[in-house]
Amino acid sequence: MTTPGDSVREAVDAAYRDEWGQVVATLIGMTGDWDLAEDCAQDAFALALASWPRDGVPRRPGAWLTTAARNRAIDRLRRDAAGAAKLRQLAVLARDPGDQPAEDIPDERLRLIFTCCHPALPFPARVALTLRTLAGLSTAEIARAFLTAEPTMAQRLVRAKRKIQNAGIPYRVPPADLLPQRLAAVLAVLYLIFNEGYDEEDERRALTAEAIRLTRVLVRLMPGEPEPRGLLALMLLHEARRATRKQGGVLVTLENQDRSRWDRELIAEGVAVLDGALAARRAGPYQLQAAIAACHATAPDAASTDWPRIADLYADLGRMAPSPVVDLNRAVAVAMADGIQAGLKLVDELTASGRLDGYHLLPATRADLLRRDGRAAEARAAYEEALTLAPTEADRRYLAGRLREL
Repeated sequence: MTTPGDSVREAVDAAYRDEWGQVVATLIGMTGDWDLAEDCAQDAFALALASWPRDGVPRRPGAWLTTAARNRAIDRLRRDAAGAAKLRQLAVLARDPGDQPAEDIPDERLRLIFTCCHPALPFPARVALTLRTLAGLSTAEIARAFLTAEPTMAQRLVRAKRKIQNAGIPYRVPPADLLPQRLAAVLAVLYLIFNEGYDEEDERRALTAEAIRLTRVLVRLMPGEPEPRGLLALMLLHEARRATRKQGGVLVTLENQDRSRWDRELIAEGVAVLDGALAARRAGPYQLQAAIAACHATAPDAASTDWPRIADLYADLGRMAPSPVVDLNRAVAVAMADGIQAGLKLVDELTASGRLDGYHLLPATRADLLRRDGRAAEARAAYEEALTLAPTEADRRYLAGRLREL
């Protein structure tokens, strides 16, 4: 039975997922103080937990939280001598955020991403800082994503914030001539945010919507650059089949997904956006990944998939952005296009190289190819190895199901 307290907690949790990045971005823009912005945002959510049960959930939770966080920031600045001087310089604090003309601020969160992705910061720090401040991921969650110890990640975040403050890195979308030098990091961050929501259950779904929205803003900001369009197309094509990726908490492979439930409007939009990107004849990694996704999304059934085309695209991607994961995906495409033995040869080469040691999809892929080749005993051993490495419950359920089938 759901109690009023449970309903308020759900409302606060939903607001955190949907509004954290905007609240923090707005406060950073107002104060220029990253730690103050995060602290006051946290205080605003704590205040919501205390006051919403009494006063009710506001009609616009984001506006309520932004106002509460802004008022908290003003109070803290007034109590501090240095803050008082800063407060006098920040007349913007007294204005409603909605009063600022849209053309002056393309998007507060996009400003935040470009500030986090300044070339003065190491690339991993750019990504980690954006995931913390925009997506609201905890330090522990980011550390897991980077396969790094939590104290190490905490130090990395502190150093990044200190670098922004000491170097006087401006909180703004840079001039047009400086956009390209930050583009790769911005795209990487947006795709990570998308995947953080895409790979999780429904409670993270807001992250994928936010990543798509921000990528649309970026496309408008940089209309002459094809890679933002490529990333947008990739996100749309993935999002189109989200509803079919899991069933009962178990992963469903692409070939077994119910294609009648794929979102055809999103697929059509993704293909159109991709065509526009490819028209520039400056192919990049995101365009190639989107082209692969389009091959899957437009095939009427698994048997009709253009595997030779996908294998060629993965070969191009491997030359442009070398990665053992890309090589593993190419091995699958080669197996489907040229025969299981050809794919297994590439998988065995990857295994021997040691570049994917500990990565559960390497033995899982080998197991699947062995199963298709009728080598049940070897497939079982490979599935068992993958099961010991699987990072999520959904992965473990899928692999356990494959073992039962054998």
